[in-house]
Amino acid sequence: MKQYFVMLALLMLMVGLCASPALAQDTGNVKGVCKDVEGKPIAGGIVEWVNIDTGRKYDIKTNNKGEYFSLGIGPGHYKVTLLGPDNKEVFHFSGFAVAAGDNTLDFDMKKEQAAAAQGSGLTPEQVKQQQEQQAKAAKENNTIKGLNEKLAAAKTAADAGDFDTAITQVTEATQMDPSRDLLWAKLGDYDLTSAAKQTDSAEKAKRYEAAVTNYQKAVELKQKALDAAPAPKPPDATKNLASYYNNLGKGEAQLGKTDDAVKAYNQAAQLDPAGAGMYYFNLGAILTNANTKNDGEMRKAAAEAFDKAIAADPNRADAYYWKGTNLIGAATLQGDKMVAPPGTAEAFQKYLELQPTGPHAEEAKAMLQGLGAPVETSYGKKKATTKK
Repeated sequence: MKQYFVMLALLMLMVGLCASPALAQDTGNVKGVCKDVEGKPIAGGIVEWVNIDTGRKYDIKTNNKGEYFSLGIGPGHYKVTLLGPDNKEVFHFSGFAVAAGDNTLDFDMKKEQAAAAQGSGLTPEQVKQQQEQQAKAAKENNTIKGLNEKLAAAKTAADAGDFDTAITQVTEATQMDPSRDLLWAKLGDYDLTSAAKQTDSAEKAKRYEAAVTNYQKAVELKQKALDAAPAPKPPDATKNLASYYNNLGKGEAQLGKTDDAVKAYNQAAQLDPAGAGMYYFNLGAILTNANTKNDGEMRKAAAEAFDKAIAADPNRADAYYWKGTNLIGAATLQGDKMVAPPGTAEAFQKYLELQPTGPHAEEAKAMLQGLGAPVETSYGKKKATTKK
């Protein structure tokens, strides 16, 4: 009896030993390489294996070489989908059979697109053109992604007051793609803002010079793009260009280049009539600030700029105040009475009408009193309406 049990145990062990290789073959291994239309590896993607019969799913990540590998995939038929790093589908195969052992499935997007093109009746030359276009589009998308990352990092730094880092980030973006006007304009913005915070006069001037150079580059690129764009152009096609000229004028004014700033603001107003009120106001402001010698011609030019700002935006209160301020600079004394050019008192009165408690209200009232003009006490109050 003892010998019987020993023989039985040996028999079971042999069966177990024989069965082990069969159990090891119950699952398969899957592997492959994933490449985009340019033949470059798709790193950081996901190869999703879904068993068509059971719904069982396996997600396998690709490495830096675009390779993926996994053990323990149950035999069966699978839908295999390649997802890019953005989690969007790149391509998929349906009904791929997984057997015990090794199973290889590559994703070669250049090859797949060529096959698809040939299936649609395209010539080899057309297939090549299509592949080149798709490769160009893929490259453009990657470039845009990189530029957006640089701009986002720059904004984060600027919001924290770190303009040097912001400038570095956008400078790197211009090196990645120097053909985009937006990048040069944004670089000019950070130069202009940071310049005002500098205590060293040489560094301040250096940054204003950099801002002007960058805005000029943005203007040049934007103008070329507009000239090349097919007609009809959108109504606001020149609005961005106008904003570039506006900021260019700010930089030039800070460098004392008043004549250049005047040209820039006038150009902005012509390009964007809807924003002319702001552009002409800025023009009047820089003429006022630059007139340190109380030059009569410059006062006149400033008043005319504020008149244009008022014509474009009749509710811009500050334009009336600064118009009056420039006009009163030409006032004369006749006996003990101050006589100002026509329109001076009206400008201050209109300012008080629009902003009776504004930041220049007291100065406006003092000017009117000096001119012997009446100062209303009901500015800002609505007239009573008569009920019928």
